[in-house]
Amino acid sequence: MHSSVFRKLLFVALLLLGSRVELAAQTMKVATYNVRYDNPQDTVNAWSRRLPYLANLIRFQDFDVFGTQEVLYRQLQDMTRQLPGYAYTGVGRDDGKQGGEFSAIFYKQDKYELLKHGTFWLSPTSTVPSKGWDAALPRVCSWGQLREKKTGFTFYLFNTHFDHVGVEARKESAKLILTKVKEMAGSTPVILMGDFNIDQRNESYTILNTTSNLRDAFQLAQIVYAPNGTFNDFNSQRKTDARIDHIFLSPAFKATRYGILTETYGGGKTPSDHYPVAVELQYSGRK
Repeated sequence: MHSSVFRKLLFVALLLLGSRVELAAQTMKVATYNVRYDNPQDTVNAWSRRLPYLANLIRFQDFDVFGTQEVLYRQLQDMTRQLPGYAYTGVGRDDGKQGGEFSAIFYKQDKYELLKHGTFWLSPTSTVPSKGWDAALPRVCSWGQLREKKTGFTFYLFNTHFDHVGVEARKESAKLILTKVKEMAGSTPVILMGDFNIDQRNESYTILNTTSNLRDAFQLAQIVYAPNGTFNDFNSQRKTDARIDHIFLSPAFKATRYGILTETYGGGKTPSDHYPVAVELQYSGRK
């Protein structure tokens, strides 16, 4: 083979190899964060005091996509102003509009395009605002189909908040979400996150972690930083190993780092009564 032809073929081969490596090396940083609803009785932990620290934590961590729980519409407006570059999707659980708490999904507008989105209620009548089974309150799961603009990589993100009282409701909610994920996403990569109000020893957690192709990022990650559980009750001295906020991943994602972020401010105050859970992911950038 002529040397010039060989060099050209070698150059093309290296270009193709480089493109494959680039596609295989895509990364994403995701998080789930129960931000605590704006409760006037919180006084020293009032939303107006916590907001700057909560927003700066998010900006510093530079999440690409993150799910929130308990956030009210006015809090969403505050967060949007404090987090330039992010957009959100989601509706209030009380009326499917602006009423009540949201399980809103935030994403970087310059990095992702929101292709589809919606919300379903955790109840037998999942298409309309409703309480399910023995739940004390209406509960929702908001979802978005996102496309990464650079690579075309498309995935679904489901974000939810299970009931804090109903044992049956949590079990049935887990089953309902797995059914919806299968119906809606099919073989498309999936991230499921939220405040599930169940720890890693709970039966409903086991349903989520074993009966589908979703697995807890805590168990998958190469590096795990979990100095505490995820619920702190506005008390940074509270110690537990119970994780009630979770991120589950389909096999398209490789979890490289998992962290429960226990930052405080002002002598031990916490930006919320939950710590955020953050996970760094790797995935193939192919569509």
